[in-house]
Amino acid sequence: MAASSKPKSDTMACPYFMPTSRCQEGAWIHPSRLPLGAGWEGQCMAPGHEGVTPNAADIREFCNLGYASRCSRLPKDRTADAIRFAVTRDGGDQLTICFVHELGHRPTGYGTLVYDMSCSAWKSADSHPRIQKMADCFLQSYLMRRTPPAKAARAGASS
Repeated sequence: MAASSKPKSDTMACPYFMPTSRCQEGAWIHPSRLPLGAGWEGQCMAPGHEGVTPNAADIREFCNLGYASRCSRLPKDRTADAIRFAVTRDGGDQLTICFVHELGHRPTGYGTLVYDMSCSAWKSADSHPRIQKMADCFLQSYLMRRTPPAKAARAGASS
């Protein structure tokens, strides 16, 4: 995985964030380093706040970065503080994306999703719509930065 696509170890998306569209404003110096590979606008899905559109400061400081302990909408009793995504295998025609739920900086759950590049569809997807939407956003950001392995191999061979 390219260094620019790898999330920092202490930044993850809020597990209650439902991204809806890529942020067009330049709120982050290096948006490709964000947990979902870019800044996203969206809605809060925390219990009691479902569908609330957070303000720009909350989007920038909490929703896109997770571990938002200062966020007033974050439930006190929760199963995760944050969620982390990473491409664990890029086989050219198939991408494997792993995600980890964390609570108190410790893993509480994980999953693996597989995306088939040849038919532009998930071979395996998550049953939870919010997790799947985050994975879609992460994938979209990753693919925008990705150099196809076949092209990279050919370019290296011709040098």
